[in-house]
Amino acid sequence: MMTPWLNNPAFGIALSVACYQFGVFLNKRTRLAFFNPLLISVVLIILFLLMTGIPYDDFSKGGNIINFMLGPTTVALALPLYLHWKDIKRFIIPILIGIIAGCLASLTGVLLLGKVFGINSLLIHSMAPKSITTPIGVALSQSLGGNPSITVAAIIFTGILGAIIAPSVMRIFRIKSNIAKGIAMGTAAHAVGTSKAIEMGKTEGAMSSAAIGLSGLITVIIVPFLLPLFERFL
Repeated sequence: MMTPWLNNPAFGIALSVACYQFGVFLNKRTRLAFFNPLLISVVLIILFLLMTGIPYDDFSKGGNIINFMLGPTTVALALPLYLHWKDIKRFIIPILIGIIAGCLASLTGVLLLGKVFGINSLLIHSMAPKSITTPIGVALSQSLGGNPSITVAAIIFTGILGAIIAPSVMRIFRIKSNIAKGIAMGTAAHAVGTSKAIEMGKTEGAMSSAAIGLSGLITVIIVPFLLPLFERFL
């Protein structure tokens, strides 16, 4: 017999918020990059649903509401672009070159790995938008004939991995510029990377937020044209 509270969207929202807040608490207490709040919340939600036998469809009634808010959040990315337009305008050429290079590297990496491991075109088209924010990535995946569910999983994995390894990568390559750090985080690891960039500093967070919107726009423009060409020659 179905428990009434499971039919309430508040259940999915409350579970998501509780698991994420526990992830934030664990991350602050351990100060370990591996304990990313999003990663922790995903693992906890999966374990909770498996242990209780609660169907995913019941949880998703609230989860879909959170997912719906990603659209307005994406539009709100115009705010950091406006607030930091002077910095962006001052370094517009290197910023655009960096973001375009990051978008091309992401697409090329997917295609090369697809060729090496013999991945079919459906998976390649689904993973091509892996480095941009979810609403834009899902829309682009659908236009390419990909599977949105695979796209979401690839985007989440990319963001979490980027947030975990980015500080170490920047230390290894001795990247000192706060603007460069932020642009790299936003371009490679979208919103999850931006959350880490905000921890690194105000400039890094602002540039990362701006890079999310710019990289999403650039990816939407170049991928539909370059993907068929890359697939033909690789």
